[in-house]
Amino acid sequence: GEDAMAIVITDEDVRRLLSMEECIEAMRVAFSDLGQGKATAMPRMRYTIQSPDPKRRYFANVHIGAVASYGTSCVRAGSHFILEDDSATGRRVLNNPDPVNWSVIILYDLATAEPIAFLHESYLSGLRVGATTGAAVDALARDDATTLGLFGTGRQAASSLDAIRAVRPITRVNVYSPNAERRAAFADRMARDGCEMVAVATPQAVIEGADIVSCATNTKNPVFDGDWLSPGQMVVSIVNSDVTGTRREVDEATFARADDIIINDRDSVHANCQVELLEPIEKGLVDEARVHTLADILAGAAQAKSTPDNIVYYKNNTGLALQFAAAGAILYKKLSAEGTNRVIPRDWLAAEKYSESS
Repeated sequence: GEDAMAIVITDEDVRRLLSMEECIEAMRVAFSDLGQGKATAMPRMRYTIQSPDPKRRYFANVHIGAVASYGTSCVRAGSHFILEDDSATGRRVLNNPDPVNWSVIILYDLATAEPIAFLHESYLSGLRVGATTGAAVDALARDDATTLGLFGTGRQAASSLDAIRAVRPITRVNVYSPNAERRAAFADRMARDGCEMVAVATPQAVIEGADIVSCATNTKNPVFDGDWLSPGQMVVSIVNSDVTGTRREVDEATFARADDIIINDRDSVHANCQVELLEPIEKGLVDEARVHTLADILAGAAQAKSTPDNIVYYKNNTGLALQFAAAGAILYKKLSAEGTNRVIPRDWLAAEKYSESS
């Protein structure tokens, strides 16, 4: 309306108001829109620059996009510091001086072009990565998938686990990460009735007997050997290279053995220099005709499905602003209906238009 004001949506609001199931549905709609030409997804822009502290680099991560079904467009303006860890594990460490994330998501209304919300992105960011995995697993995995092999015990691993459990009847999870205490604690924390969590001692034990293998780590190097895979397995991974660094969560054998590879966005593979997919294609290990987008799968423009005889690999290869536009629209609707005192008066944001005289 005339006096609608933009609101601030916090991590706490997201935790309270958006369930994993709702977020999976939002991702389904967003990517299906994309496959039908009703959403826009631009490759993300990332850069680093020297900060005043020689030990840290400033790191920016910007996404833009829109989803017609939700009537929203969005800019995610990511602002961080980065430390490169030179140890053998080569994990990438995002390092902010305070335990705070200053990244902000700006949500605009397609009907009025007005900013309607400013969102925290920490909790939502992890949620939508998992939810996109959930939407992909729901579309691609065997319906009878009951055993999950999980690499990683961090926030992304928890999100991935929640999402996959939301779409498949998982009764057993074998989880591995290099730290034995952490994996035991994770198994305890994530156990649910009807779903046994087992902290395993080797990467091989994650793959063995798994219907779905999900990698959600912060590694730079492959976490398992693709030759260990057997037909009937679906693989999921989220680590990707970009212009600021090369990272590989799975090896070339995994790419080569996959009958179908599904990714979020094709343009991002080139724009973000995702060598882990580009190189196997260049070497002829991967037939580009077998690389599909999640959007095309969900819109019915491409077909792929896990069977007892094939290996399907879903590479959650990039974040896209349409994920935040979709989830943000649901959150905006819910919080507006509830009412909040975190409002920004319109006239603070509305600037006078000026046009060049011809």
